[in-house]
Amino acid sequence: MKMAVFNSRLMLVYFLVLLVELFISGVHGAISQGNMRTIDGINKEGPYLGIIVPNAYEMNPLLQSPSFQTHQDFPYFDFAGRRFRIGGLGNEKVIIVMTGLSMLNAGIATQLLLSLFKVKGVLHYGIAGNANSQLQIGDVTIPRYWAHTGLWNWQPEEIFPVYGTPEERQHLFWVPVDKHYFSVAKRLKSLKLGGCVNETCLPRTPMVVRVRRGISANVLLDNSAYRQFLNSKFNATPVDMETAAIALVCHQQNISFIAFRSLSDLAGGGSALSNEAAIFGSLAAQNAVDALLGFITLLST
Repeated sequence: MKMAVFNSRLMLVYFLVLLVELFISGVHGAISQGNMRTIDGINKEGPYLGIIVPNAYEMNPLLQSPSFQTHQDFPYFDFAGRRFRIGGLGNEKVIIVMTGLSMLNAGIATQLLLSLFKVKGVLHYGIAGNANSQLQIGDVTIPRYWAHTGLWNWQPEEIFPVYGTPEERQHLFWVPVDKHYFSVAKRLKSLKLGGCVNETCLPRTPMVVRVRRGISANVLLDNSAYRQFLNSKFNATPVDMETAAIALVCHQQNISFIAFRSLSDLAGGGSALSNEAAIFGSLAAQNAVDALLGFITLLST
């Protein structure tokens, strides 16, 4: 009888342990014990600079750069459909993650990065449409502020909600980048960028320029009238589909952030250069990577 009771209790304990393990290992989205050990091992070597990039054609030039060194023990960590690549750039330890297209994907990837890993700052780069006809394809823009123009109220002060304290809404439209990062970025002015694709060259050599504002929305901007409106109304230069979401998540969690967006075309057309993005998209992506690497070098000195 005692043995039967013991066996039944043992089975009950085994069953409870099994339930706990099932829960930890992924039921309801929880993180498994194995993944937690991996994350802890990665974080022991932190903190890291988080590098967030929209798409593969923008990420590949960075991964192929001789400056990037993959971590020998933890080259990458896959979680929730994202691959977090661990390594080094110069003197900085980095974790690189690709978001995919759109504000939603960018926000999710950023939140996962900050929730899983020990991150001291976030750097974002990629290509963008251009709303400022004074600049040209290949120029790398570094805005001081970012806004999400897919969500606003047409009032004297355009706003969208930011939740810093739980359930207490603050009003914010222009999300600032980190002041120190923005100051350091000023020293990129003399950085040499590429200006040619094979034998096709731009009218002038591209440059790195700090600008006032950038804009993001879930819209591929291909309308010259709307482009002109964004520039005249908001003094916006780069327009894209991800950066403001990344900026907002970092702002909410008090993480230093800056973005480098290289211009690939005049949004909506109308420039003297024909078929701009198709010809110069790869050049713009490489220039964004070069600006990122230059910034990291300056940040480490």
